[in-house]
Amino acid sequence: MRKESEASVMEIDDQKSTAPDQINNPKFSINVLQLLKSSQMQHGLRFGDYTRYRRYCTARLRRLYKSLKFTHGRGKYNKRAITATTITEVRFLHLVLYTAERAWSHAMEKRQLPDGPNARQRSYLIGRLRKAVKWATLFADLCAIKGDSRTSLEAEAYASYMKGNLLFEQDQNWDIALKSFKSARAVYEELGKYGDLENQVLCRERVEELEPSIRYCLHKIGESNLQTSELLHIGEMEGPALDLFKAKLEAVMAEARSQQAASMTEFYWLGDRFPISNAKTRVAILKAQELEKDLHGPTAESLPADKRLVIFDKVFAAYNDARSCIRNDLVTAGNSENVKDDLSGLDKSIGAVLGQRTIERNQLLVSLAKSKLTKSRDDKNEKVTKPEELVRLYDLLLQNTADLSDLVSSGRDRKPEEVAFAEECALRSLVFRAERCFYLAKSYSSAGKRTEAYALYCRAHSLADNALKELKSLTTIDQVMMKELKTLYDDCRSNSCIEHATGIMEEEKAPENLSNKISTISLTGADKKPEKFLMEKLDTYESAVGDSNTKGVPRIEAFPPPFQAIPRNPIVLDLAYNSIEFPSLENRMKKDRKGFISMLWR
Repeated sequence: MRKESEASVMEIDDQKSTAPDQINNPKFSINVLQLLKSSQMQHGLRFGDYTRYRRYCTARLRRLYKSLKFTHGRGKYNKRAITATTITEVRFLHLVLYTAERAWSHAMEKRQLPDGPNARQRSYLIGRLRKAVKWATLFADLCAIKGDSRTSLEAEAYASYMKGNLLFEQDQNWDIALKSFKSARAVYEELGKYGDLENQVLCRERVEELEPSIRYCLHKIGESNLQTSELLHIGEMEGPALDLFKAKLEAVMAEARSQQAASMTEFYWLGDRFPISNAKTRVAILKAQELEKDLHGPTAESLPADKRLVIFDKVFAAYNDARSCIRNDLVTAGNSENVKDDLSGLDKSIGAVLGQRTIERNQLLVSLAKSKLTKSRDDKNEKVTKPEELVRLYDLLLQNTADLSDLVSSGRDRKPEEVAFAEECALRSLVFRAERCFYLAKSYSSAGKRTEAYALYCRAHSLADNALKELKSLTTIDQVMMKELKTLYDDCRSNSCIEHATGIMEEEKAPENLSNKISTISLTGADKKPEKFLMEKLDTYESAVGDSNTKGVPRIEAFPPPFQAIPRNPIVLDLAYNSIEFPSLENRMKKDRKGFISMLWR
């Protein structure tokens, strides 16, 4: 009993001794990932603008230093270190965190320079990353002392992530970088199991963003069987944590292209060979050709349409870079006619390839529009495609085909390959004209104009028939185009019959519909006021009851009629009467004569 009482007294004394420590050393809580994610998304990183985010971090630090009265002197700089004893509130931890973020964003800003960082800029970039690692490590150490358990874990994950970024950029110690990334991933995986839903989603996103860097480290160590194409697919993911990985991957691919471009000396197009002397032109053409493999390879059909459109944009950018280099070479070519001819031919061939890829991209847009034409609403609740949009796309295709045909036919001496290509362009133009006429007829049909729609369907049918005849006369027949033309031919025939029959039915019902609509004409109506009453349109020929597109019931005139202003007799006010001075008339007035007797009776 005595021992138990002594033990209880000791426990009470321990509790009393630890209570002041808990009061003097409070534990702070920071949701690090959520705080950084909201700051990044709201201040530039949603669009990859690291300059804006760095300026935000600088302004945030200035406000924190001023509000905490933790400035470094006025005039002369006096360094004030942040230690565990300095931290009396959570904003001191924010100081350390945003200092690390500012250094990291500055490094990423240098990484995203247009031509890439040079040797001096790269050295500065690595110095900024070292600074970010230093402050992130200090943040983890301070959170271990002053923060709760969750904050300490998140700070450790953040420091590991920054250390992995530094080693990733330095191209060394891949095993240590792998260990750092895996440590951060393990922490975020555990934190993703607890907390509110938003925090769980953020942790899972960070785990997915770390995965490509881990796989790349394994690839560099040699413990992974990843191919270069698989790394490219990994780089298609989005997120601020992947920007350094994408930059590293792009640098590796550029180096590989430079090595391959050394063996690429000529560009082949329609039987012609054009020499390529500029290394930048080779690299740009090689990059475009690698991207074209994704568009025309065996896995092209499995790619979603939005990704294919992104690849098309990259192809256009690569070919435009190549043409820019070629035109710069033309300026500096001097008087050498042979060199100028080769460069002009190379520029023409790349321009023709660009025209072909533009046609392919617009055809992809047409296929997307056709898939939405028959739906009332698509899966994402977007608007359906109207026939007029397809008419506009086919106008673009016709213009692209005409430009490509003019470019190919611009030479004096035309080779058989160029003649065959021009004939193919003419056939494509005929097919596009038939398709355009078909969808133009659909737009007239939806507007209720049966006669115009029937005439356009017949015209599209004739154009499709001519295109089929020309396609069958070729030695090599495109089976896909043949199938599309037959489908168009049958659709034109069936739709023209439908329009003809619908037009006849409407013509037969026209008198009855006209009489029914005339019977609905009234002076008053429950519907809203029309744009114009019939009495206001007597001098214009415009059908009010015979047109199928007429909306609402026609009305003759507004009843009861509105009040109208009418003239009335004027009100005369004689203002001069009061100012007239009339002559005295007393001398003309009759005077009363009074006698002596009347004076007595007075």
